[in-house]
Amino acid sequence: MFNIGIIGCGNIAEKMVETVKGMKGAEIYAVASRDIFKANAFAEKHHIPRAFGSYEDMVKIPELDLVYIATPHSHHAEHAELCIKNKKNVLVEKAFTMNAPQAKKLVALAKKNNVYLAEAIWTRYMPSRTAISKLIDSGIIGEARYLTANLCYSMAQKERIVKPELAGGALLDIGVYCLNFAFMCFGNNIAKIDSSAKLSKKGIDENESITVYFKDGRVAYLTSAMNARSDRKGIIWGEKGYIVVENINNPNAINVFDSDDKLIKSVKIPLQITGYEYQVIEAMKMIKAKKIESESMPLSETVFVMQTMDKLRKEWGVVFPQEKKPSKK
Repeated sequence: MFNIGIIGCGNIAEKMVETVKGMKGAEIYAVASRDIFKANAFAEKHHIPRAFGSYEDMVKIPELDLVYIATPHSHHAEHAELCIKNKKNVLVEKAFTMNAPQAKKLVALAKKNNVYLAEAIWTRYMPSRTAISKLIDSGIIGEARYLTANLCYSMAQKERIVKPELAGGALLDIGVYCLNFAFMCFGNNIAKIDSSAKLSKKGIDENESITVYFKDGRVAYLTSAMNARSDRKGIIWGEKGYIVVENINNPNAINVFDSDDKLIKSVKIPLQITGYEYQVIEAMKMIKAKKIESESMPLSETVFVMQTMDKLRKEWGVVFPQEKKPSKK
């Protein structure tokens, strides 16, 4: 049995438990929280064998094959580093870290300790990713020249989204999906990026508009927001037609239309447990093969996405408290 431990007991941890329960050959073996009562309650609810009131104690047990980090963005680097130093393989929820320097540090540490490290951005692992790429490459819409993608949710009531100290904001939580959608479709050979964002009173991004210009002439127009609801569509435009991806956050339909707006092809999306299973399956496969990074989301690509988001935040003036240099007295 492939044993998984979870750091954090929030909603995303609940989803991972639901996922693994529906899988074969894997189980959630342990859960940890800074609050032992919370860990015990979570473990009892989900019939998890072991619960810990200390992350340090959990990562020291030998039974774990993988640890899933399900804490806020602000704590990903700290918790992943703890796992890696204890020789534990790690799957870190997106956004991978708070910024690119943290990501680079984790990558170097994982390589030094010879452990698996990957970002749990589920869209990179889904079968829909391959389906979309095959459609683009097939020429069914001619040369793919532009794409639009949006992802907006009403989440302004969520603490992890609105607090700067938790590395909140729309970009790291949902804008990251728009960027990944663009990079999966068009690659990462970028010429330049234009963008604008509306900031909250606390200084984090509430919404943003991002235009990515690629060196081959293609362009991606991306929109994300944390205080409105959008249709979540991704549309790839070509000279002969266009591909519509329903919900870039977890595609549930992929349809191709010709230049007369006639539906000419539909791609069937496989049934799934939650969609999280694909990243776990890949982690299991890579770890068993003694590989230290994902094939679907290589660490170099994770760092590239983090660097892109750092540049965007710098342009907008979004700085998290942990990133601010202490003032000289």
